[in-house]
Amino acid sequence: MTEIQLVRPAPLDVSLLDAEERRRAAALRRPADRELYAAAHTALRVRLGAYLSVDPATVELVRLPCPLCGGPHGRPAVADGAGPHFSLSHTDGLALLAFADRPVGADVERLPSASVVADVTASLHPQEQTELSELPPTERPLAFARCWTRKEAYLKGTGEGLAGGGITSLLAGTGPTPLTVEGWTVRDVAVPEGYAAAIAIADFPAR
Repeated sequence: MTEIQLVRPAPLDVSLLDAEERRRAAALRRPADRELYAAAHTALRVRLGAYLSVDPATVELVRLPCPLCGGPHGRPAVADGAGPHFSLSHTDGLALLAFADRPVGADVERLPSASVVADVTASLHPQEQTELSELPPTERPLAFARCWTRKEAYLKGTGEGLAGGGITSLLAGTGPTPLTVEGWTVRDVAVPEGYAAAIAIADFPAR
C-alpha cells in the first residue's frame, strides 16, 4: 500500500492541530507558509484519522529514535505504532504527503536558482557532481532538484536526516530515472512545473 497526496495552501485553519503544531504554524513569518503548514498537517491528520477510524484531532504523533544517535528526532510516527507509516514534506507553495505499509520518506522542493546549484553541488556524491557539470546550465536546476529530493526522501525514510552525511555518500543520480538504493525503492513523483519530488519506500515491512 502506497498513497501520495499533494497539498496547496488553504485559508488558515488550525482547529485539528495539536498545541505543538499550532506553535510551529504561528512561528512562521509568511502568511502563505502558515497556511501551507496548517493545510498539510490538517491533511495528514485527516488521512491518519481515516486509517485509524478516529477523530483526526485525537491522533497522537511522536518521533521514533534516531538510528544514528538514539535521540527522539527520527521518523515521525503515530503513537503506539498504530496506523500506516507516513512522511510529510513542504516547500514554497506545495506539500507532499506519503503513506505506506512500511517505512517511507518523501521530499518536495521548488527548483533552485543557478547560483544555489553552483553553491550546493559540491555536497553531492562525486559522480553526481560530474553528471551536473556535463549538463547545459539551463538543465542543471531540474537535475539537481531530482537528485536532492531522492536523497532527502531516502534519508527521511531511514530517519537519519541530513546530519549523517548521507547527502554526499548516497548515490541517487541526477538523470530522469533514480539509481538503485539497496533495500529501498526510490521513485520520482509527478508535481507541477517548477518543483521536483520523490519518495523512498523500504523493501522490508519492519518498523
